[in-house]
Amino acid sequence: MSSNPVAETVASLMPGAKAELTELVAFRSVADFDQFPRSESEGAARWVADALAAEGFQDVALLDTPDGTQSVYGCLPGPEGAKTVLLYAHYDVQPPLDEAGWTTPPFELTERDGRWYGRGAADCKGGVILHLLALRALKANGGVPVHVKVIVEGSEEQGTGGLERYAEEHPGLLEADTIVIGDAGNFRVGLPTVTSTLRGMTLVRVSVDTLAGNLHSGQFGGAAPDALAALIRVLDSLRAEDGSTTVDGLASDSAWEGLQYDEEQFRQDAKVLDGVELIGAGTVADRIWSRPAVTVLGIDCPPVVGATPSVQASARALISLRVPPGVDAGAATKLLQAHLEAHTPWGARVSTEHIGEGQPFRADTTSPAYQAMASAMAVAYPGQEMQYAGQGGSIPLCNTLAALYPRAEILLIGLSEPEAQIHAVNESVSPGELERLSVAEALFLRNYAAS
Repeated sequence: MSSNPVAETVASLMPGAKAELTELVAFRSVADFDQFPRSESEGAARWVADALAAEGFQDVALLDTPDGTQSVYGCLPGPEGAKTVLLYAHYDVQPPLDEAGWTTPPFELTERDGRWYGRGAADCKGGVILHLLALRALKANGGVPVHVKVIVEGSEEQGTGGLERYAEEHPGLLEADTIVIGDAGNFRVGLPTVTSTLRGMTLVRVSVDTLAGNLHSGQFGGAAPDALAALIRVLDSLRAEDGSTTVDGLASDSAWEGLQYDEEQFRQDAKVLDGVELIGAGTVADRIWSRPAVTVLGIDCPPVVGATPSVQASARALISLRVPPGVDAGAATKLLQAHLEAHTPWGARVSTEHIGEGQPFRADTTSPAYQAMASAMAVAYPGQEMQYAGQGGSIPLCNTLAALYPRAEILLIGLSEPEAQIHAVNESVSPGELERLSVAEALFLRNYAAS
């Protein structure tokens, strides 16, 4: 880190930041209260609220959102007439999946090979710490030059839309000149990156029924229509021979202009097995940032263990469709449902259920806030120029905020670079990235105040 007072302050705060992240990671704050106690999420929310209060935030509150979870809000007043910046993160996390697959316990922050491991370390409890570090560095070096609002969500990973609906019901609460979403990540460690686009997502459950009940496969197999086989045919229709997503009526030929993703590097990042081909056509960036992508998330059918020789009467699947920028998620949902119904074979009965959706997002990268961030990142990452990348994931709140505050500038940064392995076992955060991004955010707030 180049020598400057803000960087020196952040460096001195890093041991305390590790201790705080250790405390926050220890909460098993998965917002699925059938799997994890509500008290764990409530404990994490209180921790964030206490941290904001300790930093002098006013109006600190635990907001009861319509999905039954809590978001944390606070406001730190700046100089009279200053601009307002909203800082976002979320304290809820993905389930740890197979805890036996973790090298160290998922809810115990553990340092190993220069990284800090733990569920939520990068996504997005580390984002909470990032915001705190940036503000502390400014307070120690002349003060915070803008009004700051902080909102820390409690159910982002579940996609239940609690904060979006709360914001719509209280439209003045999160209003700001610029919004910094701390839930993205650098293209790779050490390369400063803002995320300029997000794919949206829709979830659809498809059910196929063919018989009144399961039948003996020896007595009836060969003529009785198998619902599971019909479902497999339907799901296969969603992909071309090369693996590209094919939903009738949905364009899949958009090209990404900007930072490109080397194919061999992608294979390493995705841990693709030797000899296994990547799917789709076009560049990797085209495929993951600007084109639709379907994924079968789950299938209800008999497990192999305990299966009987039966023709299946019913089967169903949950399907995710990532929606590229420029495409309305609602329209994509209708196209997906129509495709599933049209491609169901043998006259089988098919029904589709829309589970949820989030719109794609595209930022205005020509705005003053982006220039302020580029200057800040040039200092925090010496010798590196800020890059613009897409992200295949979805953050529905971005579109809610963009609709509520059309004049606000929205930037996406964060700690979820490829090595972080968010949503997987052995999630981790790079403390070097946490340090550099905290410096960048602090300098951004200073630059933006002067712009």
